[in-house]
Amino acid sequence: MPYPEIRPRRLRRNAAVRRLVAETRVDPAELVVPMFVKEGLTEPRAIASLPGVLQHSRDSLRKAAVEAVQAGVGGIMLFGVPAERDAVGSGGIDPNGILNVAIRDVVAEVGDATVVMSDLCLDEFTSHGHCGLLTPDGGVDNDATLEAYAKMAVAQANAGVGVVGPSGMMDGQVGVVRRALDAAGHQDVAVLAYAVKYASAFYGPFRDAVESALEGDRRTYQQDPANLRESLREVALDVAEGADLVMVKPALPYLDVVAAVRATVDVPVAAYQVSGEYAMVEAAAANGWIDRERVMLETLTSIRRAGAQIILTYWAVEAAQLLRQRY
Repeated sequence: MPYPEIRPRRLRRNAAVRRLVAETRVDPAELVVPMFVKEGLTEPRAIASLPGVLQHSRDSLRKAAVEAVQAGVGGIMLFGVPAERDAVGSGGIDPNGILNVAIRDVVAEVGDATVVMSDLCLDEFTSHGHCGLLTPDGGVDNDATLEAYAKMAVAQANAGVGVVGPSGMMDGQVGVVRRALDAAGHQDVAVLAYAVKYASAFYGPFRDAVESALEGDRRTYQQDPANLRESLREVALDVAEGADLVMVKPALPYLDVVAAVRATVDVPVAAYQVSGEYAMVEAAAANGWIDRERVMLETLTSIRRAGAQIILTYWAVEAAQLLRQRY
């Protein structure tokens, strides 16, 4: 029957009805908060291009981890900012490097109350800022980098991490990491593959957060934003190599990719709402152009609706608190 008998607005007439028939919900347990810890800090330090996000000291990181658990977030993704860097990123492999120390700190503080994850990449630790070891002519040496990733994965697992996130987009990285973990007796450590990571312009504030020394760009190993079929191929390869979860990064500009990946695989799909996405909303809200909280939750809902079961977002703790109030 046409109008006037059919009136879809009946199911929108008040908040209680809208809540009852909502097709997509974001649960705090599906959110993961990225956190940065900087070696040598005694107090947390603000990141100018990421309002509200901090470079943590070891003490403030432990407190922030407890706050995240209390908010009900599903996980914490740790990134380390070392005091010194070298050409081979040795600080990422050193058991006493800032990231491995931070893993031990957070695991000791919150245990299994949330999932402790760690970024498995060399870019924060290299003096040149690339995600791998360089060849004499300045290119990134894929296979030499894999050897470093294997050692880094074992170091993070030894520190107590629950999930490693190889994010460097090296060919074969998931299989190498999986075999290294298993050989070291860490069969229970899961691999969250950054299977689809685009060479995006949305990463700028993140590079401020980790004080990146990058020279040039990463287009020879991160993916071309124009390509979708290539992404599905990358996902298939990572799942075949043993990925327990796969991720798309960034999120909002690539919701079509998130949906395509979700339709393709039978492992959990994550999406990373990256620093540039966050910063744009914060900047617009600071200028009074948008309703910050509504836009925050709307963006998260859109990522969830596209098919991401897990969302990495700098709003995770605040969003979790708002969602608990809403539902």
